[in-house]
Amino acid sequence: MFKQILGKLPKKPSSAKFWDNGGESQAQDNNNQGDDVLSQRSSSNGDNNLDSVSVEVLPRLKDVSISEKQELFLKKLRLCCVVFDFAAEPQRNLKEKEIKRQTLLEVVDYVISSGNNGKFSESVIQEAARMVSANLFSNPHQQQWKNKTPEAAGDLEEAEEGSLNPSWPHLQIVYEFLLRLVASPNTDAKISKKYIDHTFVLKLLDLFDSEDPREREYLKTILHRIYGRFMVHRPFIRKTMNNILYDFILETGKHSGIAEFLEVLGSIINGFALPLKEEHKLFLTRVLVPLHKLKCLPNYHQQLSYCVIQFVEKDCKLADTVIKGLLKYWPVTNSSKEIMFLGELEEILEATQLSEFERCMVPLSRQIAQCLCSSHFQVAERALYLWNNDHVSNLVRHNSRVILPIVFPALEKNGSSHWNQAVKNLTENVLKVLSDTNPELFEECLRKFQEDQINAEDNKKKNGETWRQLEEIVASMAK
Repeated sequence: MFKQILGKLPKKPSSAKFWDNGGESQAQDNNNQGDDVLSQRSSSNGDNNLDSVSVEVLPRLKDVSISEKQELFLKKLRLCCVVFDFAAEPQRNLKEKEIKRQTLLEVVDYVISSGNNGKFSESVIQEAARMVSANLFSNPHQQQWKNKTPEAAGDLEEAEEGSLNPSWPHLQIVYEFLLRLVASPNTDAKISKKYIDHTFVLKLLDLFDSEDPREREYLKTILHRIYGRFMVHRPFIRKTMNNILYDFILETGKHSGIAEFLEVLGSIINGFALPLKEEHKLFLTRVLVPLHKLKCLPNYHQQLSYCVIQFVEKDCKLADTVIKGLLKYWPVTNSSKEIMFLGELEEILEATQLSEFERCMVPLSRQIAQCLCSSHFQVAERALYLWNNDHVSNLVRHNSRVILPIVFPALEKNGSSHWNQAVKNLTENVLKVLSDTNPELFEECLRKFQEDQINAEDNKKKNGETWRQLEEIVASMAK
């Protein structure tokens, strides 16, 4: 991964005065001498910008003795606490930005190659947490970039470009450093939890709202590592994620990192012990199920579906609760969401036992019947495909006396009057399967359907005659 990062990072800027004055030979000479140390001076106008940066020579870690490496490593971490503005002033401090980038790469390499050198000392962990916080949490330029990112752009390419963090050449390496530090066997969890504490984790979770997908991907991996490494933080992480999701569902309806949150939660749910705690069941009913009602469901439906199915597979008794929750939030006018719901429903039914299915089969059959009658051919097709699933067909067969009378009218109408030929063909196949499974019940439902059709025609004629008589009465009174 580290080599991949080196390949993705931008090359040394050719427009920097540092390279213009000395050329490539001077850059090489400076690299041979060692890295430079930056020290931030206070801005005269108090806007947190760098008015000037002083530089002094600092040797490379590989060029010093083992006894001096830790102190040099701490100095390099302090160097990396200096934050630059990539958004408002991208061409400013180019030399210093490159020095910091190279230093960040070096400290990452140090963590990776630490091997059997022993546990990191508390001072190293403390300084590392301080450096990460300075770059990720206390960076004023990060907030300026977020404020400048357009919420709606006419040009899709401009919108995508605006969502990418301009500080990524440095931030990517900071995230890589944090990931390597948390995952390193030389990191003592007992010491680290003092500095990677609840405040640190809370600020890390807040960063998931970043519009840059590269940043969210790193955050997802880091959070997963922290959850696995620091057991003391697990309840706090779950509670905080719950609160963020509550806010998303009930208040804002806007958050860029819901898919990544759910991906992490999928792994967490997979590790839940049985029997499930009441806290976990409440999370399913109060968070995961209501997430289906949001308009932006397509952005995270795949991850959400995985989380829900994990619950049903762990405890099949939850299937009834989940299915009734889906029916509660079933889309009325959004066909694409209906197709998603039907796909998720099929996966849930595959993990549903017969006893649980019988508790919700009546309202579920009514909803399936409505989908079968949908004028949107993809919705009707997806509903018909449910009969191709062996487990679902088995559930229907065991309860055909209840289900068939509910769905039969919809199937008959589809077979005779649906505008899409593919839907008609699928309907005929389903009707043939139902007829072969229980011929007597099929004939009974067919007779009942024909009688209902005749009664409906008679009622239509009677209503027409009644309206004609009313019109005649009104006309005679008008005279």
